[in-house]
Amino acid sequence: MAERLNLLTDIEGVAVGHATDLVLGSGVTAIVFDQPAIASGSVLGGAPGGRDTALLDPAMTVQAVDAFVLSGGSAFGLDAAGGVQSGLREIGRGFEVGPARVPIVPQAILMDLLNGGNKDWGLHSPYRDMGYDAFKAAAKGPFALGTVGAGTGATTATVKGGIGSASAKTSSGHTVAALLAVNAMGSATVGDGPHFWAAPFEENGEFGGLGLPRAFTPEHSAMRIKGVKLKATTIGVVVTDAALTKAQAHRLSIMAHDGLARAVLPAHLPGDGDTIFSASTGVRPLADMAEFAELCHLATLVTARAVARGVFEATALPVPNAQPAWRDNSP
Repeated sequence: MAERLNLLTDIEGVAVGHATDLVLGSGVTAIVFDQPAIASGSVLGGAPGGRDTALLDPAMTVQAVDAFVLSGGSAFGLDAAGGVQSGLREIGRGFEVGPARVPIVPQAILMDLLNGGNKDWGLHSPYRDMGYDAFKAAAKGPFALGTVGAGTGATTATVKGGIGSASAKTSSGHTVAALLAVNAMGSATVGDGPHFWAAPFEENGEFGGLGLPRAFTPEHSAMRIKGVKLKATTIGVVVTDAALTKAQAHRLSIMAHDGLARAVLPAHLPGDGDTIFSASTGVRPLADMAEFAELCHLATLVTARAVARGVFEATALPVPNAQPAWRDNSP
């Protein structure tokens, strides 16, 4: 049995790749499935940006996807899915439409245009090429967290955001895992201190092991946001090896949003674009509704943990006046 990595790649048949540009202050993350995966998703933020997200509705015809893409760049970043499509087409993947193949690659983007990186890229944005680079880099096993890929330019209300991931197993042996790019309008930490809102769900000191404050004050829960005129977004995926229908995958994405709301205060604001995709590789059947309920419960927990890990692992961008990282001010 393979060692658990506490990452999305604990799901068999899933590869993750990053493209990172620290000068640009942005990047792309590709999540690639060995075989088309039953997929859905849900958007609960008030200012989302995405590509091919409508087809993930359970009522829509297409059932499976070849990959997901998470990207910085706001609307410019939507070019990244084209790069991932190019890589998939290059290896013969895609939905068959007569003699043609169309890779199905839904994408979500986050707003990182104001983080101090050099966004003067000329006529065409770099995101299509970065999408292709992320696809080519996609691999099984360990992958980097923090200021990489779609989390490169991510920020929160208080400290630098980034890529986080976590996994868990159900009592019957199904695996569920999440990967989040944390660019929240709100805060993943309690007040101005080092404690994470997701602390009750932490495993093995994965984001510092500090627990929660000994007591809570009104100051701890006071609203901390980037600013009412700024846009932000936490985007991500939750994946399981359990065999799910598209409707069940949709429910899994909603449960993952519960985890986001337990890890970021406040979440799902009018200026957030919070989007979470979900997928099933389908290699392990579910016995009954009780097993699915436990899977949903763990989807909430791994999402909360992934958010905290993304902030915990992040480092400040190498640009003037960059937002400090959690590790810059915390034990």
